[in-house]
Amino acid sequence: MALRTERDERTGVALVTLDRPAKLNAIDLETAGELSALWQELRYDESVRAVVLTGAGTRAFCTGIDRGVTVPQPPSPYAVDDPLLRIGPKANDLWKPVVAAVEGMACGGAFYLLGEAEFVVASREATFFDPHTTYGMVSAYEAIAMAQRMPFGEVARMSLMGTAERLSAGRAYEIGLVSEVTEPGGAVAAALRSATVIARYPTEAVQGTVRAVWSAKEAARTQAMSQAPALIALGNLPPERQAELFEGRGGGGGGEPQVR
Repeated sequence: MALRTERDERTGVALVTLDRPAKLNAIDLETAGELSALWQELRYDESVRAVVLTGAGTRAFCTGIDRGVTVPQPPSPYAVDDPLLRIGPKANDLWKPVVAAVEGMACGGAFYLLGEAEFVVASREATFFDPHTTYGMVSAYEAIAMAQRMPFGEVARMSLMGTAERLSAGRAYEIGLVSEVTEPGGAVAAALRSATVIARYPTEAVQGTVRAVWSAKEAARTQAMSQAPALIALGNLPPERQAELFEGRGGGGGGEPQVR
């Protein structure tokens, strides 16, 4: 199992942990399936009224899709099969509040998860970045998800700068991506505190509020996401060229990434 789930019946909070620390909690096809199944399971579990999502270890919350995964694609420039599209709670119709707790790196496909959490708590040592352009890939779904949480210029900068620059937790807090910054190792505890408070409230009112907040941006998000498959299919380099760039780590980063 690539996930650990701990349910606290006393508080009504479930702690979900991506448990692949040796792979920086990257998501393979098994993990993607487990996430989708778990969110659907939690829809029916009345003992769980709020969720905290985190990654095992301190090096990374999640680094997106596992580079060892091969995803067969249809022979059409207008269609892309993306296994990460179903890994988030909202994609699985879960409207219980989810708080993300970030330690270490959150990058690339991690934004599928962060983009569907109600809010994000991060350690001050956490960093956020999007490596797609460095490796010849279009940042579409990730950029769209972050455009719901960050100012346009910040989304554009992070998406275009690739691996050359990382957003610090402090800067992420300033621009609204992160709602609370903790000491290293403290993100899960802080997220659990918030989730426990929320779980005490009447669940009908809480879930109704979650739906109301999301309804304010769902139309624009849905329209934007409908454009993503064609943009990815037409803009991505061939997989073998992506692999070459990844093995060489892009060549355009200029050494160690800058953190701002």
